[in-house]
Amino acid sequence: MVQYLVYWWVRVLICAVQALRMETCQKLAAAGATLFANVLGVRRQVIDDNLRHAFPELDDGQRRRIAWQMWEHLFILIVEIAHAPRKIHETNWRDFIELVNAPTLTNLLLSGRPVVVVSAHFGNFEMAGYLMGILGFPSYTVARTLDNRYLDDFLNRFRSRTGQHMIPKKGGYDQIVEVLSRGGHMTFLADQYAGSRGCWVEFFGRPASVHKAIALFALGHDAPLGVGAGRRLDRPLRYELKLDAVADPRSGEEHVSSVPRLTQWYTSVLETVIRRSPEQYWWLHRRWKDTRPAKKRAAAARAAANETASRAAVGQALVAGQAPDFVAGQSSAAGRTTQAA
Repeated sequence: MVQYLVYWWVRVLICAVQALRMETCQKLAAAGATLFANVLGVRRQVIDDNLRHAFPELDDGQRRRIAWQMWEHLFILIVEIAHAPRKIHETNWRDFIELVNAPTLTNLLLSGRPVVVVSAHFGNFEMAGYLMGILGFPSYTVARTLDNRYLDDFLNRFRSRTGQHMIPKKGGYDQIVEVLSRGGHMTFLADQYAGSRGCWVEFFGRPASVHKAIALFALGHDAPLGVGAGRRLDRPLRYELKLDAVADPRSGEEHVSSVPRLTQWYTSVLETVIRRSPEQYWWLHRRWKDTRPAKKRAAAARAAANETASRAAVGQALVAGQAPDFVAGQSSAAGRTTQAA
């Protein structure tokens, strides 16, 4: 009964948001950001600690500014989800989406091979899958089932409206294997803490635990792994969809030689993506928990030092804006690290 009442309270709130003009919603999002960041100080210490480690060059005022912008971004994200089904359609998507690196993206998704796409809690990741469905590229996404089954059903109806199919995080292994085995497209949010037994990589200069399964799925199914995001541009409901890089197991390159190397590779690309618009990342997560014994942490630090050259190479390639040359099915170009010009 309580879950049902909460569900209806959320539905009424969403109806109220849908009835408001976007400009009004933006003002309310700014007010909400002030309340959460400045008045209530929700997760203030966690956010500031994460930003201090990720951007040591920033002073207190600059970090507080990014924290406020992050909360504003989160409130606008909710507003966008409420408004999108009524405003973005197959006939007008060009008014809302700026496709970057479109040839690489379409060649990848039309290759006939299974594809793994990773992103992060960055930009409007919910809208990214929704928009890809509008473009004619349905996908399967792994997500945690919400405790409130009514809200879970409601959110999944939004996600599946354009062909985004959801697979539960727990118990979804067989479904993921089935999707990849028939050449489908899987998408993952790859910035979640995976516990002490995860694959430890360096993320914003600190050890971070990442789920091994993503790289295992890509390598085990001969699936190109792409890294991309849906970043908000100058206003709400205006996005840049960009595929930043692609790694192909067939390329024979060093970063696809093992699960740890591939995991570090896509984590480094995600870091580069987040640094472009840090206010659109979820800094409120306890992302850098490390409960490993001291000896394991020291050994991991030495291993991470050996990866510095490859991470620097990825960053230099992205900054240089090298033109993408991934062409599905052609081994001479397949799988090379790519980025939009």
